[in-house]
Amino acid sequence: MWIMIAGPYRHGSSDPEQWAKNLQLLNDYAYLVHQKGHVPVIGVNAALPIIEQAGQEHYSAIMMPISLALAERCDAVLRVGGPSKGADQEVALFKKKGLPIYTDVAAIPTV
Repeated sequence: MWIMIAGPYRHGSSDPEQWAKNLQLLNDYAYLVHQKGHVPVIGVNAALPIIEQAGQEHYSAIMMPISLALAERCDAVLRVGGPSKGADQEVALFKKKGLPIYTDVAAIPTV
């Protein structure tokens, strides 16, 4: 399965060090999903290089559209971390489609 890792990136923080910690957590979970035999997908990882090229003033116009487009193509989602409006939007897509929503890596089947 292609499994989206959904969690906070910038939510509630204006501190780039916290953003980096949040991204590291998402990537840590992605590695665990990969170890279970699945393809992990993180919207932030797809959007950040584009935002870097376009400029931070385009963050809002790029981040969630890219993340939500990726979510549309995934088979399941792993919701991690704390509060995040963006992650909750991603999870809502999976709920609407009736696709698996995981909150624990252990619940993801190994292939």
